[in-house]
Amino acid sequence: MSKRENVSMSVIRRLPRYYRFLTHLKKMGMTRISSKELSEKMGLTASQIRQDLNCFGGFGQQGYGYIVDQLQREIGGILGLSNSYKAILIGAGNLGQALALHMAFTTQGFQLVGIFDNSPSKIGTEINGITVTDTQRLKEFCEAEQPAMAILCIPRESAEKLSEQLYSLGIRSFWNFSHFDISMKYPDAVVENVHLNDSLMTLCYRISDHQEGKDDSDDTAV
Repeated sequence: MSKRENVSMSVIRRLPRYYRFLTHLKKMGMTRISSKELSEKMGLTASQIRQDLNCFGGFGQQGYGYIVDQLQREIGGILGLSNSYKAILIGAGNLGQALALHMAFTTQGFQLVGIFDNSPSKIGTEINGITVTDTQRLKEFCEAEQPAMAILCIPRESAEKLSEQLYSLGIRSFWNFSHFDISMKYPDAVVENVHLNDSLMTLCYRISDHQEGKDDSDDTAV
């Protein structure tokens, strides 16, 4: 099923969650599910689920629900998970190593083909079957392999220069763990920013807010 234009990012960001839940249901042996049942499992409304899926065409049928296996495959197709976009990882530190070792790139639409670092202690080592290469060889490697996406696990002060080089080498997609805003400099680039500190601070706020709510409740208790 082909994508439709003008689908909001909020809908797109829910698709991986649908895919994850449906994959789990499929593994459990569930063959059919209604929007109401799916909403109860996901904490969304049945109406929201139907609206989201209707952005991409007709799914399921009234009174019957969705065929789990079919819907999972359809959403996987919309997400493009059968693609094998070549990706390179810049930064073989702790975070980069964790991603290279534990991310299932091949089931997420990507193929990790290269890992780069500028540290002599890391260059030449092997991570999950891929030899860490000197960043000085990026141009040579990219010209030969034509990767579509770069994963940046480097400090902000290094990210600006490296993203500029990668962009000049034809890379227009970034999974960005640095704090450098690539989109501001390259508006045509496709960027997914991952700010772990922001996420942790958001959690801290939510815990504080929840605790304050409990404290206020205790103050007004009779």
